[in-house]
Amino acid sequence: MAAGAPDDLSLWIERWADFQPDKPAVHFDDRLITYAELTAQIDRLAGVLSRDLGVGAGARVTHLGYNGPDLLALLFACARLGAILVPLNWRLAEPEHRFMMRDAGVAAAFVEPDFLEHASRLRDGLADCRFVAYGPTASGWLSYDDAMAAAPGDAPRTGDHNAPLMLVYTSGTTGQPKGAVLTQKALFWNAVNAVHANDLVNGDHVLTNIPMFHVGGMNIQTVPALHVGASLTLHRRFDPDLTFDDIARQRPTLTVLVPAMMQAMVRHPRWAEADLSSLRGIHTGSSPVPDALIQPFLDKGVPMGQIYGATETAPIAIYLRFQDRIAPKGSCGKPAIHCAVRVVDEAGHDCGPGKRGEILVSGGNLFSEYWGRAEDTAAVLRDGWFHTGDVGHRDDDGFYYVDDRKKDVVISGGENIYPAELENVLADCPDILEAAVIGLPDERWGEIAVAMVVLRADAALDAAAILALFEGRLARFKHPRRVIFVDTLPRNAMGKVKKFELRAKLH
Repeated sequence: MAAGAPDDLSLWIERWADFQPDKPAVHFDDRLITYAELTAQIDRLAGVLSRDLGVGAGARVTHLGYNGPDLLALLFACARLGAILVPLNWRLAEPEHRFMMRDAGVAAAFVEPDFLEHASRLRDGLADCRFVAYGPTASGWLSYDDAMAAAPGDAPRTGDHNAPLMLVYTSGTTGQPKGAVLTQKALFWNAVNAVHANDLVNGDHVLTNIPMFHVGGMNIQTVPALHVGASLTLHRRFDPDLTFDDIARQRPTLTVLVPAMMQAMVRHPRWAEADLSSLRGIHTGSSPVPDALIQPFLDKGVPMGQIYGATETAPIAIYLRFQDRIAPKGSCGKPAIHCAVRVVDEAGHDCGPGKRGEILVSGGNLFSEYWGRAEDTAAVLRDGWFHTGDVGHRDDDGFYYVDDRKKDVVISGGENIYPAELENVLADCPDILEAAVIGLPDERWGEIAVAMVVLRADAALDAAAILALFEGRLARFKHPRRVIFVDTLPRNAMGKVKKFELRAKLH
């Protein structure tokens, strides 16, 4: 075995392979991959990265595709080399992907077949990036299968505990995405927190069907499961029928479902007869979870927990454990076992129980910086505390509550939609005098984005024409679902739109 510090992430899989080489690590489609086989895949992939692509410490490697074992192998191969994985949200539009890849300065891009044509267009302007195709290739591309077949298994081990490992883009209130840098140390401490949050043990079997380009999909249960040598079942993307099938077939013990997925299952024709008895717990989060969604799972005897966090916290910061459902209604739980949490007022003073303030988080799981954005980093990461921008409070028993999740953010189907991105598109239209985007409650998605538009006096745009402005510029899930025409937007003395007034008028 190659040498390495005991806490290096790159050693997790091969160390477990020493103990349990034949144990299933990943179930995917009709494949079963053991810990020994996953170790061999990581070894070969590290060789491909190092020998064929020139990837070494600090180099950025992107992945464009669905969930799968290849993405996990890429994460651990990057850890071995000290390289940085940049998982791309496959739902985003071409301009969004191009910005992220240029901003990160990616050296190599691994692309699944469904995105081959899309990625081929991204190659323009990315001359220094090598493109690797899973499956069929195009001219100028490297074949993943061919490279892996010829790969050596002796790649150097140049990563360490403090090396950056993931660069995860999260949209900001300015409308421009920022890349949060997570080190191997951050993923390690997040995994330790996850063990406590989930009571995660070697005998568990985790079902992952939320996107692993999110820290929620990657780090709430998936990577932590490999930390304890448990087994995974991965789905390319969420499908209610496949979820019901694999709960019955694979008998997983844990999973994570965001509210939109919970609703899709509860409303599915198979819900009434579904047997969920193998699940000893489901964690949820990403947006407020109504009791009406939680209760059907409780009625089937499945304990529910909640996770509060952000990309910048890897994401586990506060959680409600399965046995804590007796907690007061609306609580997201208590601080993670290796996190500290404060609620502070505008002067930075700690708030007492029941007093609202900004939620701050500290711990080894925090991100280290926003990639190339020193000012943005300094604005939210001060004296070891991450300023979340979320408003919350705690009660006398130490349970925390999130009262407002970054007021302007629209959380639709578990995805964050930042109004500034949509407002930038609307601002480019000469027929629009001014516009603001707000979120409205929606039974299916939790929230939807609504565009409040003031047209110029001589403009003749209708709602359809305004919605068409977003085609090809932003991912479809970000598009407004409604357009409301107004005569003016309410503003404060500093000229800022008073969105709370807009929301109050429409609720």
